[in-house]
Amino acid sequence: MRNILSISRKALIYFFIILFVYAAVSKLTDFENFQVQVAQSPLLSAFATFIAYATVIGELVIALMLCFNKSRLLGLYFFLGFMTAFTVYIFLILNYSPFVPCSCGGVLEDLGWWEHLWFNGVVCLVTVFIIITDNNTSSFSFVTKRNKSLFSLILPRS
Repeated sequence: MRNILSISRKALIYFFIILFVYAAVSKLTDFENFQVQVAQSPLLSAFATFIAYATVIGELVIALMLCFNKSRLLGLYFFLGFMTAFTVYIFLILNYSPFVPCSCGGVLEDLGWWEHLWFNGVVCLVTVFIIITDNNTSSFSFVTKRNKSLFSLILPRS
């Protein structure tokens, strides 16, 4: 059972890497169009250029972080943060915006906004599950290791 769970976690992390690399490359191949779509958003238009660059760079950096064991936990947290932000954005657009801008590019272009919202929500839940259940990257062990090293610097040994 543990082996299946471990393989599933790795497969999902590989999926996250592919998802973000694909999304970033898809945006980069038609970056001007992506910037225009961000600028058309009623919620993001004031910061369109910054958001366009930050999104692409962030997706690539997070994908890279997920590739290495040392940075995987932080990468998972950033991945969860990005996916949560994307999910909240879609929710706000669908429920509070008078105008719904163009859909995402690539594979997700075929999804409607509601399907995209559900997809993102499921990915967020799966990410939380991976963070909580993985012994190698559990947030508790990360915090405990950090606290021990921090306390060893602050408290003198007797």
